[in-house]
Amino acid sequence: MNHNYFETSIEYVKGIGPQRADILKKELKIFTIADLIQHYPFRHEDRSQFHKISELHADMPYIQVKGKVKFTETIGEGSKQRFIAYLRDETGDLELVWFKGIVGIKKFIQVNQEYIAFGKPNEFNGKITLPHPEIQVYNPQEIKEQGTLFPVYHTTEKMKQKGLDSKALAKIIRGVLPEAVRHIRETLPEEVLIQHKLISKKEAITNIHFPKNIELLQKAEYRLKFEELFYTQIRLIRQNLYRKETYQGFLFKDTSLLTDFYKSHLEFDLTNAQKRVIREIYKDVTSGKQMNRLLQGDVGSGKTIVAFITMLLAVGNGFQACLMAPTEILAEQHYQGLKKYADKLNIPIDILTGSSTGGNRKLIHDYLESGDMKILIGTHALIEEKVKFKNLGLAIIDEQHRFGVEQRSKLWHKNQAIFPHVLVMTATPIPRTLAMTLYGDLDVSIIDELPPGRKPVRTVHRYDAHRLKVFGFIREEIRKGRQVYFVYPLIEESEKLDLKNLMDGYESITRAFPEYAVSVVHGQMKPKDKDYEMQRFARGETQIMVATTVIEVGVNVPNASIMVIENAERFGLSQLHQLRGRVGRGSEQSYCILMTKYELSKEARERIKIMVETNDGFEIANTDLRLRGPGDLMGTQQSGILDLLIADLAKDAPILEQARQTAFKILQEDSELTLYKNACIKHQLESLKKSTTNWARIS
Repeated sequence: MNHNYFETSIEYVKGIGPQRADILKKELKIFTIADLIQHYPFRHEDRSQFHKISELHADMPYIQVKGKVKFTETIGEGSKQRFIAYLRDETGDLELVWFKGIVGIKKFIQVNQEYIAFGKPNEFNGKITLPHPEIQVYNPQEIKEQGTLFPVYHTTEKMKQKGLDSKALAKIIRGVLPEAVRHIRETLPEEVLIQHKLISKKEAITNIHFPKNIELLQKAEYRLKFEELFYTQIRLIRQNLYRKETYQGFLFKDTSLLTDFYKSHLEFDLTNAQKRVIREIYKDVTSGKQMNRLLQGDVGSGKTIVAFITMLLAVGNGFQACLMAPTEILAEQHYQGLKKYADKLNIPIDILTGSSTGGNRKLIHDYLESGDMKILIGTHALIEEKVKFKNLGLAIIDEQHRFGVEQRSKLWHKNQAIFPHVLVMTATPIPRTLAMTLYGDLDVSIIDELPPGRKPVRTVHRYDAHRLKVFGFIREEIRKGRQVYFVYPLIEESEKLDLKNLMDGYESITRAFPEYAVSVVHGQMKPKDKDYEMQRFARGETQIMVATTVIEVGVNVPNASIMVIENAERFGLSQLHQLRGRVGRGSEQSYCILMTKYELSKEARERIKIMVETNDGFEIANTDLRLRGPGDLMGTQQSGILDLLIADLAKDAPILEQARQTAFKILQEDSELTLYKNACIKHQLESLKKSTTNWARIS
């Protein structure tokens, strides 16, 4: 693209000016001509069909009619004033009504002039009217030129107040496009255009706004989606290849400690999925290159033991390993789970969190620096400046989306000589398209089977009217020695939301189950109080835990077999799935009961339905992506990666797959993009660098 032209500020565009430019900058982040022509319509209205006035009724969607204005009148006074134009075709009359902007519309409407009116029919006093229609003089030549597919653009109320509705935006873009198109350069190599039957960039930009027909609109969409996804993948794959070529990795070739653990101390068989992942990790840590791997696995799939086995590879080769978790509860759980194995192998292991006492901290720091401490589990405390390792060879990050880039980077730099191998883990299943876009620079491993003997959690949906029955069932389970979670979406009363809040819930649960001890945990408690309540529940001193979502990633209680989620319609799918994962940890049948009111939105019903039908985290994640879009999942809107203008990760998986394969093939052949045929890619990457966030993300 000709950058000087495209970087022109929008206030110099005809029809905008300084005031409107300020509104566009604030409301839509449109600063330049480039931003303006990349503000794509979100749909097109087909205006090829004209309805007869006699056919109109109030249930119809937006319609278009053509006729002559026979006469006009103004009724009422002041704020109650309305202007009516009576439009007539060969079948009848129609009232076009305006309540606002009357002065301008009066000047525009001429009696006996033929017009096209477009709007949503309404019924008033037994008559069909068209309130505030879009209206233009009927000009057959102009209609032929502008086509019958009208673009509809996102706008806001503030924009509309300044006369910047969708129609005004279309007019501005139509005015700027002929000149803009002259400056557009092709951004994809000819080979790629031919291989994927893509239209040129110029044609795509023209037809995404003002297509002559549906086929050209579809071709424009496909071309622009492909290009957008192609460049996300080019950057991520380049980053991955660059890292593999640039960063050396420690060699973990000695497997004697691991073999000893397998033979003497591992009390269960690993699943085939765990074995496959361990082979992938072993290949990384013996390649001489730094490992950067994402390990995905549903709740309970056995990621922690895979993490420990990877630690044994590091320790067995004379290195230290650390595991960073987002909360103290989770760090403590990992520590307790791994300590029993480490002790059997005589491997020094400890935990470092915000709660660690001064004296203990000093000991840990000394043992780390001397190299005597081999494994350290902890929270953000691990990345403090004063925490120094003698030779950190492996850094594992759990629930990695909860840590920022800077925090992960600090962990990397705990070994200055050679960066440690990095394994990032998540129990939030990520749809393949999202993983390829968010973590395309990482190698991905998936544990997609549960250990044998684990019974899937049985999920049921119950309405509030069934509460007594549900309580009866819970009482039976507690009598068998089981424990129960009740999860609420709010802590205190909210006037706006008709929800059962936690404190009300706590009172009603204690009334319903007076014979049992109840714990309560929520986000506004101090960490030590929260931990105390969690531990009481874990030890079986309380039978019922009333909590907010703080237990989503929390303590492992194998004896807890029932999860009741109140107002389940208020939770997102991935959150419901994470909460359900708190039960089903033991060998007994576990249950998840989704409690809701009777009136539910269509989307809420779909969420509840998929939870009842499946325990497959990836299926749930794909549905979540389709319902909510990528921006809401995993807080990705902060990443700077999912600022996609036109591609949709929920719908465009096949295009993403093709774009990734194409990008990979090009970089395998020409990693530095020095070949003449790839010059346009190099040029485009340079221009993108100037305008976007830094993509060289660490894990």
